[in-house]
Amino acid sequence: MGMKIGYIGLGIMGKPMARNIMRAGYEVIVHNRSRQGVAELVSEGAKEAHLPAEVAGKVDVVFTNLPDSPDVELVALGKNGIIEGAHEGLIFIDNSTIKPATARMIGERLAEKGVYMLDAPVSGGDIGAIQGTLTIMVGGPKEVVKKVTPVLQAIGKTITHVGGLGDGQIAKAANQIMVAAQMVALGELLILAQKAGADPEKVVQAIRGGAAGCWTLDNKPQRLFSGNRSPGFKAYMQAKDLGIVMDTAREYGISLPSSAVNTQLFNAMLEMGMRDQDNSAVIGVIEKLSGVELKI
Repeated sequence: MGMKIGYIGLGIMGKPMARNIMRAGYEVIVHNRSRQGVAELVSEGAKEAHLPAEVAGKVDVVFTNLPDSPDVELVALGKNGIIEGAHEGLIFIDNSTIKPATARMIGERLAEKGVYMLDAPVSGGDIGAIQGTLTIMVGGPKEVVKKVTPVLQAIGKTITHVGGLGDGQIAKAANQIMVAAQMVALGELLILAQKAGADPEKVVQAIRGGAAGCWTLDNKPQRLFSGNRSPGFKAYMQAKDLGIVMDTAREYGISLPSSAVNTQLFNAMLEMGMRDQDNSAVIGVIEKLSGVELKI
């Protein structure tokens, strides 16, 4: 456990991920713009830093888990950023979901300072982050992935080296196409069942074991049936990720018709004041369009 680890970004996902790295026996230095998460992890044994550059200067591996591409670029390359505290051989692992092109640009800039970068977005939601069972999609040099695999195993159950830098983000974009489709489909099937006169809970029981079976049907319906639409994974983050999907599609001249519709539905959530609800709460848009609310 000789490597010292830094973790920057202690939100719904980042805080439990940093905690799991600590529990695996690593010395962890943490930083976050809001200090509450820092104080919580420090009380559990982490060390505190006040700037990204400070973290980078004290560790062998530094993680980030931030909302969007500009945030990662600022923390990595901006004033007092990782690049200013970087040392030869530092490994930078970004767990955020950002544009593939941004990941590649940041990696190229950091390489000038002798820093190796991996883009390593994750999937599995807050439950996976807490339990350490996330799916991790990694892009970057194979030998660097091999070196940090023991650390990644503290936060994830399935770790796949997809390819070169940026390829992890391409895999995450593909993941978010499927996630969005499942959340919209869940909302549609529940409202269809209810408005057509069937019991939505019984319908879910009936279809979970067949071809419709998926993570979403296993994890989301009971939350909705209990009236719980809190995140989870916030709707505005799902909308942001779909924006990355559509930007990438435009960059490569790809037609994604269903993703385009799903992007509109998640953007509608934001316009309807549901930005901080769970992504499964897209059912609220279906409810509005159908003139019926899911019974709880």
